[in-house]
Order: sequence, then C-alpha cells, then structure tokens
Amino acid sequence: MNKNGAVVIIEDDLDDQFLLEEVFKSLPYTNERLYFSDGEAALDYLHTTPKLPFLILSDINMPRLDGFELRQKLHTDAELNLKCIPYLFFSTAINQEMVINAYSMSAQGFFIKQSSFSELHKTVQIIMDYWGRCAAPNNF
Repeated sequence: MNKNGAVVIIEDDLDDQFLLEEVFKSLPYTNERLYFSDGEAALDYLHTTPKLPFLILSDINMPRLDGFELRQKLHTDAELNLKCIPYLFFSTAINQEMVINAYSMSAQGFFIKQSSFSELHKTVQIIMDYWGRCAAPNNF
C-alpha cells in the first residue's frame, strides 16, 4: 500500500464519478484519483502500471467485468496480491448475500454509496483516514 498513491475508482456511472470527484476535491487528500468505467480497464491498468495505488474503490454492477469478478481476479493474481492494495466495495446495491460474497473474497470493506454530498463526504473521509493510518506489509 502506497499512502501517497492514486485512489483507483471503478465506477461506470458518470454522475457518481462526478460526485465522488467533487467530494475528493473538498477533502485535504492529495492522492490522484483514477477513474475506470469497468473492471477490465482497471485490471489492465493494474497489470501495466509500475505505480502502487493507495486503494481501490469498486462499484459492483458494471459492464464487462463486475466488481466481484475483478476482486476475484486480483485476489488470485499472486503479483497483484503482493502489492497489498486495499479493495473496498462502494455500491448503492446492497444485500446480505453481496456483503457475504465481498468478505469471502477478502475485500477489506463494503460501503454504501450515499446519495447526499455530506454523507458521501463523511464516508470517503473515514475511508481515507482509516487506510492512511493502517500499516501494510510493504510499508517497511
């Protein structure tokens, strides 16, 4: 985990991308934000970039490669798994089965994407603060 690395955001809804970007702009974090509209594009990026991202925020329902399929691929890819990139689900769709599936794939969190700016702001701030304070095996 690179605390100064980019936040990889996998979100196919342009309105949600816009709202997330506005939230990040209102917060004091200097991490670059990289947006991908599907899991396949994010996976290609993660395989080809020499940079180590800070964390991944992933929607679930997306075209080509959904959030669960992407998480499974990252979890079983030895090279990417060693990078210790926190993988968090961030979705409006939520039920018990989804949450169980997420944690059974070793996701590090499942957050509900709030529709109000202030609630989304609080959630993103909590996520960034928490992971900014966490230690990871590759931080030493």
